[in-house]
Amino acid sequence: MRLLPRFVPDDTHISFMRYRVLALSLSAAVTLLSVLLVAVFGLNFGIDFRGGTLIEVRTSEPADLARLREALGPLDLGEVQLQNFGGGREVLIRFERQLEDERAQQSLVEEVKTTLQKHDPGIEIRRVEYVGPKVSQDLLRGGVLAVAISVGLILVYIWFRFEWQFGVGAVVSLLHDVLVTVGAFAVVRYEFDLSTVAALLTLVGYSLNDTVVVYDRIRENLRRYKTMPLEQIIDRSLNDTLARTIMTGVTTLLALLALFFFGGEVIRGFTFAMIFGILVGTYSSVYIASPILIYFNLRAVTPREEGAAATARP
Repeated sequence: MRLLPRFVPDDTHISFMRYRVLALSLSAAVTLLSVLLVAVFGLNFGIDFRGGTLIEVRTSEPADLARLREALGPLDLGEVQLQNFGGGREVLIRFERQLEDERAQQSLVEEVKTTLQKHDPGIEIRRVEYVGPKVSQDLLRGGVLAVAISVGLILVYIWFRFEWQFGVGAVVSLLHDVLVTVGAFAVVRYEFDLSTVAALLTLVGYSLNDTVVVYDRIRENLRRYKTMPLEQIIDRSLNDTLARTIMTGVTTLLALLALFFFGGEVIRGFTFAMIFGILVGTYSSVYIASPILIYFNLRAVTPREEGAAATARP
């Protein structure tokens, strides 16, 4: 006797592939728009990639950002970003690197600390981070390389485990997920740093896992229903795995939403990338990775072909 309700029935019959042309067209347009947004508006790179200094402070009273900016003005720090987070007393202070000499940069940070303590004697300096320009360039190059290598290895893995059509479908789906998620960062202007790159790599793994589950069922149904059209086989496979896909996504999103709203500003970009990426990744497993198999002429092995292959074996 089943005590808990079923959120997704086991015997769904949704015709996903009926809308594949519309879905692929929409996905192509959104991906192109994401690339244009990044090219035109750029990303809000954090100090990991841009180089500079970040100081997190907690003021004795609710922070007045205008007065803090006025107090730091005589130091000639250039563009200074002040951002409230938490309960209103926590402030992130960011400014780009001003001096090439490491000791001089540290001395400048000490001047900033002294100025802040004069402005508010009860202020608490919680953390200080600073990254040089060479390190930031190496980190950016390494982040892009890590994503590219992971996608390339995934192509090889899927190719050997399944057929080459599956490999193409998985890689196109992953590229869509990464590009659309990066495009979302160009819109919301959350800080893009190393934690965001880690989120993108995690997203690649999550999306691949979801796609492989669908591909496994498609391969099983290809062997089971040898005369069924491929479009119907894919629809059947997607319906077979629908309950698992939805429940996995929902449970992961619940945890990430709690982190997004209550985890603080430091991990806000990471959790946003994960939440947005999981939604996009679930969509792409259905409407990008699966329809591509149709357009690349994937087909089941007929009994005649199986017999011919067995005869040809030594």
